[in-house]
Formats: sequence, C-alpha cells, structure tokens
Amino acid sequence: MGVIKSIEELEKIRDQARELINLRKDNENKTRVVVGMGTCGISAGAREVLMAILDEIKKRNLTDVVVTETGCIGMCRFEPLVDVIKPDQPKVTYVNVNPEKARQIVARHVVNNQVIDEWVIPNI
Repeated sequence: MGVIKSIEELEKIRDQARELINLRKDNENKTRVVVGMGTCGISAGAREVLMAILDEIKKRNLTDVVVTETGCIGMCRFEPLVDVIKPDQPKVTYVNVNPEKARQIVARHVVNNQVIDEWVIPNI
C-alpha cells in the first residue's frame, strides 16, 4: 500500500475496513465449525472430514453455519479435530473425527444441539 494522498483515499480505506468488521459481526450469531488442518490433521484425514462437513451442511441447506480451518493446536494424537462453537455456548472439541462422524456431528450437534459426549475431549 502506498502513501495516502487524499481524504477520499482515506475514506475508501475506512469504508473497506468497516465492511470487514460488519462481516465479522454478521457471523457472531452463527454456529462455527472449525476443522484442524495442520499437517498432522491432513495426514490423519482432515481433508475428507472437511469435505463431509461441507457436503452435509449443503445437503441440509444450513445458512447459519460458518466452516473455517485452523492449523495444528498441538494435539496431534487426537487428529482430526473439529470444534463446534455455538453462540452463547462453550466450545466443544471432537477428536479422531472421520467423515461419518463428521456427518453425525452436523446432524446431531449443529442441527439438533446434541453434544456427542463419547467423541469429545473435555476442557480444551
């Protein structure tokens, strides 16, 4: 980015920043699904898990869910990891997720708000 030479250029930058902030605010009331996509996660099957989650969300026409990726969080032996973060609820981290589990996580937790306790690692 070069030197700002006019008030108009500065206002344009301000407006672009506001749009980005508003996009983030729009996502605050949506369920977030975060898939660990570090090298360890990918080698454990995280790509297939991500694709299964996206496919299930598309099949169900869910518009209030945001799917994102993250890198390694240091728990490689539990990969693939999937976090489900619902508004005003604690984060839930699922471990050793495969594509079938991923589809069930969407169906049971994301859609029906039922945490699948046997697949969760507590207190992360």
